[in-house]
Amino acid sequence: MAEMDVALKDALQLDGAIAAAIVDYTSGMALGTAGGDRGFDVAIAAAANTEVLRAKLRTMELLGLHEKIDDILVTLGSQYHLIRPVTGGSGQGLFMYLALNRDRANLAMARHRLRSIERTLEL
Repeated sequence: MAEMDVALKDALQLDGAIAAAIVDYTSGMALGTAGGDRGFDVAIAAAANTEVLRAKLRTMELLGLHEKIDDILVTLGSQYHLIRPVTGGSGQGLFMYLALNRDRANLAMARHRLRSIERTLEL
């Protein structure tokens, strides 16, 4: 089982990784962050992406879709942003957030690694 700091560092090992966070989507607060820089505030990105996840959950509820979200992908001109809800019992109400440089990242590998990290996450 990986602790939060280890999981975040593991996510940053992905080629093209810019920043990673574990976020409480009920409050929008980042419980842990890694990466980022002056031009990329991970805490702000994590809080703002809380709204993306909440909107998708509301939409699914309105449509009567009784499925779980594997991940949400936001594709920008130069970046990928991945949002992955934590499904383990101790992670209810949390999601993992990963920002990647689009030119350097392998999206399939990033999704696979994030899924693997999420499965072993111990909170």
